[in-house]
This record gives sequence, structure tokens and C-alpha cells, in this order.
Amino acid sequence: MQTQFKTRPLKISASVLSADLAHLADQCRLVLDAGVDMLHIDVMDGHFVPNLTYGAPVLGCLHRALPDAFYDVHLMIEEPDRYAPDYAAAGADLITFHLEATREPGATIAAIRKAGCRVGVSIRPATPVKRVFKYLGEVDLVLVMSVEPGFGGQPFLPETPARLAALRAEIDRRGLPTMLEVDGGVNARTAPLCAQAGADVLVLGSALYGAPDPAALLADLHALQP
Repeated sequence: MQTQFKTRPLKISASVLSADLAHLADQCRLVLDAGVDMLHIDVMDGHFVPNLTYGAPVLGCLHRALPDAFYDVHLMIEEPDRYAPDYAAAGADLITFHLEATREPGATIAAIRKAGCRVGVSIRPATPVKRVFKYLGEVDLVLVMSVEPGFGGQPFLPETPARLAALRAEIDRRGLPTMLEVDGGVNARTAPLCAQAGADVLVLGSALYGAPDPAALLADLHALQP
């Protein structure tokens, strides 16, 4: 694993949802060489969100091609505890599930830990941030969605920085090492807002893959002061 979770500096996770899937390994290698810290794998089941994406075999192939990358796997699926072991076996380093997708978040956290991965929990834009407070000491990361999950390229929701700031305040108040990640519509304009609100990890997709100079963009983002 390349990435170790520490409380700064800011980290960038590249959403491969925006990559050219005909050349997935090459596209991932491109952004890794440009300076991303991890690869964000969006897994969608067509039920929890209205789209379908990568099964565990896709992650397994990518892991074999790029074994040293850190795989930040975001499960936007129902029954996450059922499928998490498959993604862990395929090479996931961190598996994030949605709070809204399970009736027993504690059991899902335990299932992911048992599979040997770090654990993240995510919330949709309409979910109050206080719903995740009780799990802050049990997970490694909280992912705040700044768009409605399911599709790439959506605009950043303006209420996101306040949601990040509320979570950052609670994490810091309790002295926890829990990381704070944000995903959706993050670009050169919105990234500073997220960093100032306390985000530790920024997920970039279309803004990164569409950048004329990804390395320069990443250098600017890594220089942001949380």
C-alpha cells in the first residue's frame, strides 16, 4: 500500500468513473504518475443508485496491473456486507459503504474489518450529518457526497462545505483520527472550499481527467491548506 492515513496533508483520490474504460489501466497509471494518492472505484448496482459499474473482477484485473496503488472502493450498493469480501479479495484497501444502504451499520463495519480492509461510511446529500456521528470512532473515514450518488459530472452542491465543517468539528472535538473525504463536483474552484471546511481527501473525476495538465492541477490541490 502506498497511502498511509495521516491527519494532513490533503490527499487526492482519482475517480476512475471518468477514465476512458477502453484503456483503464493506462488511465489509472497516468493519474498515479501525475501525483494522485489513491484510485477511487465507484461501485454501483442499479438499485441503490440508478446506474451500473464495476464488479470485483474489474478491480482484480486493475490491481494485478497496478499492485502498488491504494484502492479507495466506494460501494453504492445494497447489501454491502455481502459483497465487501469480494472487493477486499480483489485488492481493495479501503471499502466505504453507504449508511442509507444497510439496517445494521455496525455489522457492515465488522464485515469489512473481517475482510481485512479499512472502513469508510458515506452519506447522501439529504442525510443529516448527525446520523453518522455515532460511528465516527468505529470507521477510518467518512465520505460526504457533494452530489447525488449515481453519475459523474454533476455540479457541486453549495451546502457541502457546511456539512464538512460540522463533521470536522465533531471529529476534532472527540480527538479522533477519522479522515473526511468529499466526492462530487470537486474541481479547482470547489476544492479550496472543501479543504477550508476540513476535508482530508478530495475525490476528483472529470476535473482531473479533463485537465490539460493533470500534474499541475494536482500540485495546486496538494498545496491547499486544510
